[in-house]
Amino acid sequence: MSISSESSSSRWISKSEFLSSLPPWRRLLAKLNWHPTIDARIRVLESERRENVLKKREQENERRTQLIENEIERLQKENKRLADIESRLDALLLSADSSSPAPPATESN
Repeated sequence: MSISSESSSSRWISKSEFLSSLPPWRRLLAKLNWHPTIDARIRVLESERRENVLKKREQENERRTQLIENEIERLQKENKRLADIESRLDALLLSADSSSPAPPATESN
């Protein structure tokens, strides 16, 4: 009989899992000794555990979002820097072309 990783990682087991682990005579005693407050407390603890998991996921998602936004900002700055360099290079090439003398025409006979 294998136990799922989820139930083994959780320290709380459900009432049905607990009862199924007992011998038949003990199951009957457990049913007779049932306390609804215990079940309610177990539900509250499970709910709190789920909330904690969701909060951790939300924090991880916020962290990832921040990383992505930072990367986008860095790439935008890099694109602007490269565009400035390219425009300066274009201006330099235009200036070099206009100031250089025209090559002498050669006649080929």
